[in-house]
Amino acid sequence: MHLPGPQLTTSHVRAKIVAAQVTNPYTLRFDPDTLAEFLPKAATMQDDAHRKTTHDAEEDTRNRDIQIYVNGTLKHRSEAMVSVYDSGFMLGDGMWEGMRLYNGTWAFFDEHMDRLFDSCKAVSLDIAMTRADIHDALQMTAKANGMTTDAHCRLMVTRGVKVKPFQHPSLSRTGPTVVIIIEHSKPAEKVQAKGIRLATVPQVRGLPMSQDAKYNSHSKLNCVIACLQAEQAGADEALMLDPHGFVNTTNACNFFIVRKGAVWTSTGDYCMNGVTRQKVIDLCRANDIPVFERNFSLVDAYGADEAFLTGTFGAQTPVAEIDGKPIGKNGGHGPVLDRIRTLYKALIADATA
Repeated sequence: MHLPGPQLTTSHVRAKIVAAQVTNPYTLRFDPDTLAEFLPKAATMQDDAHRKTTHDAEEDTRNRDIQIYVNGTLKHRSEAMVSVYDSGFMLGDGMWEGMRLYNGTWAFFDEHMDRLFDSCKAVSLDIAMTRADIHDALQMTAKANGMTTDAHCRLMVTRGVKVKPFQHPSLSRTGPTVVIIIEHSKPAEKVQAKGIRLATVPQVRGLPMSQDAKYNSHSKLNCVIACLQAEQAGADEALMLDPHGFVNTTNACNFFIVRKGAVWTSTGDYCMNGVTRQKVIDLCRANDIPVFERNFSLVDAYGADEAFLTGTFGAQTPVAEIDGKPIGKNGGHGPVLDRIRTLYKALIADATA
């Protein structure tokens, strides 16, 4: 979350300008009143520009009083807590899934559970719950909050509470910590309409032997650093390359471009293989839209006719520009993205009927 700095007022700015011009005769001479009026507005504009993300949602006051699931118990959000000795808090040692509720049904539940259970098995993290147990917990939490559709869940599983504040996994001896946060959540219309601005960043998604990007792990520092780099470059989110310099993914979503009617995305070797990513690929193949999982460079991305991101929350979000270069003629939008969005909405309706 972007935190604005101290609030500028017209009187504060004018005083600072006058003081600077008195103490330094070489200071450029600007009219203090004009600058004093402009700078606070510029600061506000900059702050607003940095608030747009792929996970922006329409404001919903009901979220102030939601119940959160913590190890089998529902607690008001103001009272939902985990131990400071928890492995997830202390080390980022855990896995998570994001899911959406439509028409009382968790979309693509089985695919999300496949990824969660595979990831936990790979890091020897015993969830101590079956898929059915998790589904029951999700339904219990949704019901307690009066949610049936347009709700977004973050399911988190950590290795649990440690007996000592150190790294070794054997120090986690109480069993896993399971938390479910579900919010009333509709993607912000302005983001879906205007699109996201990306900046290519030096932070890359690394090789699997360092930390496999296919893990949906609590250890997200790599992506956080990338997002910070993009924000400092004046963009909304980061476009990350793979270790070989090919276009890969963003800090939060999978990345697609459209060139001459064909859909391109990365090979998937160095990115989270998102559920929505795979659904889009499958829809293209089933509906005669050429789609390729391939290596491509920034030159290809800059010259794309359309570009979009995929993720459970936003589904398909247009990319308006990359590194200050506008994408296509309509802010990343175009006929292929429009068709994919229509197909995906029909798929959601069918899967959650």
